[in-house]
Amino acid sequence: MGPIAALNHLLNFVAPALALALGVTLGAYFFMKKRPPALSPRAQFAINLIVNCMVLALGLLLLGRDGKMASYAAMALACASSQWLMARGWQR
Repeated sequence: MGPIAALNHLLNFVAPALALALGVTLGAYFFMKKRPPALSPRAQFAINLIVNCMVLALGLLLLGRDGKMASYAAMALACASSQWLMARGWQR
């Protein structure tokens, strides 16, 4: 596999994590205006992206292949949990 193909595979692996992190961060920014954020939107996006990529990599290692729905469900749950922690959801 050449470097262009490897980059294509890596970008396709990270694309769902990137889309979910962006969507959750923008949703929190626009729909949770009443509470001051604990972190800047840029930091929230970075943390959500890292969490999502880690969950997808763990799913790849445990399940043996990419694209399993269990990996995507775990990624959505982990992203929502990290956003809840960053928004200090337990203090409501």
